Amino acid sequence: MVEEPAAIYYTSGITAALQNFITRSIHLLGMNGMPSFSNVRSTSDFIAVIRNGVPKKALDNLIDNTGITIPEISNIIRTSDRTLRRYTPSQKLNPEQSERIIELAKLYSRGEEVFGNMDSFKTWMNSSVMALGNKKPKEFLDTSIGIDLLMNELGKIEHGIFA
Repeated sequence: MVEEPAAIYYTSGITAALQNFITRSIHLLGMNGMPSFSNVRSTSDFIAVIRNGVPKKALDNLIDNTGITIPEISNIIRTSDRTLRRYTPSQKLNPEQSERIIELAKLYSRGEEVFGNMDSFKTWMNSSVMALGNKKPKEFLDTSIGIDLLMNELGKIEHGIFA
């Protein structure tokens, strides 16, 4: 029996596609060049960012880049829109809210990749989808399982199984 060290897999680097995905996700948050995001090289590196908290400015950038409204994002991260509006740009969201923001950035980055542009993806997000029980994909953004479901649907669309 041959044993292979796990470190070989970790140190072998990440694929260009994964790095591109991470870079696009960070771009949607408007956090390019920010110190807290500079060490993100893999999806697991987002854990430290989440634990430390994402600044409100990242949420503002995500809203600007995705078209998600303040009331929608308030529901998604489980806080009132009034509370959200009181945050300063540098004020950090709690880990649970930060995690949801990162998940949304990853989802919208993936959607933009699959659909070819953000406008087409946003149209899909606001359309009734038969594979989702004729619900709009946006209705699934308030849970991690819902976001996972949408990521799976994007994979199906990418491979020609239309959702």
